[in-house]
Amino acid sequence: MSSPSQGPRRIGQWLYLRPERVSDYKNCHAKVWPQVLEQIKDSNIKDYSIFLSMSPRPTLFASFKYVGNAFDADMARMAANPKVQEWWRMTDEMQESPVHGAVGSKEGPGWWGQTEEVFYVE
Repeated sequence: MSSPSQGPRRIGQWLYLRPERVSDYKNCHAKVWPQVLEQIKDSNIKDYSIFLSMSPRPTLFASFKYVGNAFDADMARMAANPKVQEWWRMTDEMQESPVHGAVGSKEGPGWWGQTEEVFYVE
């Protein structure tokens, strides 16, 4: 059996969205760049959703399934993609990370807050 950090798993993440950028965020995600979508698939990510809650403040929740067996390597390949880096620079400006010391999706500690799965039923 593979370790949870490397094998298939479900992942949940969250962060804040700047209130004045909600419309911009929705618009860019209605037209995600094809290169970004291709890299997501190539990084063994499936069933990816981002949800928005407006109360008490705009907050995003992302959920996806990682179906590969080398999570760190797949995420490193994604982070090395110049088009993904450009996408992250654009969307990071719309977001506020809940992670102390985070400076962006590519640098420092993780940009999205991590969650612990406490219940699942298929």
